[in-house]
Amino acid sequence: MKDSYAEGVSVWLVVLLMSLLFFSCALINTNMSAVPDGKKLVRSPSGLRMLPENGAFNSPFSLDEPQWVPDKECPRCMQCDTKFDFITRKHHCRRCGRCFCDKCCSQKVALPRMCFVDPVRQCAECSLISQKEVEFYDKQLKVLTAGGTFLVRVDSSEKSETMVCRLSNNHRYLFLDGESHFEVELSRISSMQVLTEGSTPGGGSLRASGMMLQYKPPGSQNLQQLHMDTADDKRIASAWLAAMHKAAKLLYESRDQ
Repeated sequence: MKDSYAEGVSVWLVVLLMSLLFFSCALINTNMSAVPDGKKLVRSPSGLRMLPENGAFNSPFSLDEPQWVPDKECPRCMQCDTKFDFITRKHHCRRCGRCFCDKCCSQKVALPRMCFVDPVRQCAECSLISQKEVEFYDKQLKVLTAGGTFLVRVDSSEKSETMVCRLSNNHRYLFLDGESHFEVELSRISSMQVLTEGSTPGGGSLRASGMMLQYKPPGSQNLQQLHMDTADDKRIASAWLAAMHKAAKLLYESRDQ
C-alpha cells in the first residue's frame, strides 16, 4: 500500500510540475501586445509625467523631454529679445526647451506626446502644434482604436481577406482580424502610404480609399507589404485611413527626434 501511495504522489507531482512548466512557457510566449502596461508617476523639471514602467512599452507617438537651454546662455527672451532681470523672469517652453519671457510663454497646453499629467507652459509656436495634437488624441485615436473594415492582401498575393483593422489601446500595434489574425508593430513599419480616389482638384475633394504599408515582421529584416482597400462601410474606413494618415506624421516625427 505504501508503494502504491508513493507512486501516486510521484505521478501527481510530475503532473503538477508539467502543468507549471506549460503555464510558464505560455506566459513567456505571450504576444507582447497582450502584456499589460504598468505605469509610474515621474516628476521632472517640467512637471508630472505618467510613464510606462518599461521603456520598451512607450507609445510610438511619444516625444522625449527636450534639454532646457541653460540659463547662462539666454540673457534675453528668444522671441521678443526682452532682457531678463529681477522683474522680467525667464521661462522655459516644455516642448522646445528654449527661454522666453512670461508674455511669450504664457500659455499652458496639454502635451500628451510627452505624457504630462497636466497642461504645461509652452511658447506660442509650440502651443499651436500641441493644440492640434490634442485634437488627434481626443478624436482620431478613438477612430483608430474603434477600427475599420478592409480587404487585405499580403505581399504580391492576389487573394484578399476581409479584415477589421484597429489600433491597439497602447498604440503600439495594428490588429487585423478576419478568418485569420495577425499584428503589425508600428515601430517596425518602414513606410506608409494612404491611397485616395476622387475628382481632380477643381472637381471635388479626394477620399481615402486604401493604404499600403511596408514593415518588418518580428525576427526578420525582410520587408513585407500590406495592401488594404476599403470594404463594407466605406465612410468609416475612409475616416480610419484619414486618422491613420495623421498618425503616420506623428510616428515619423518621433523617429526623427
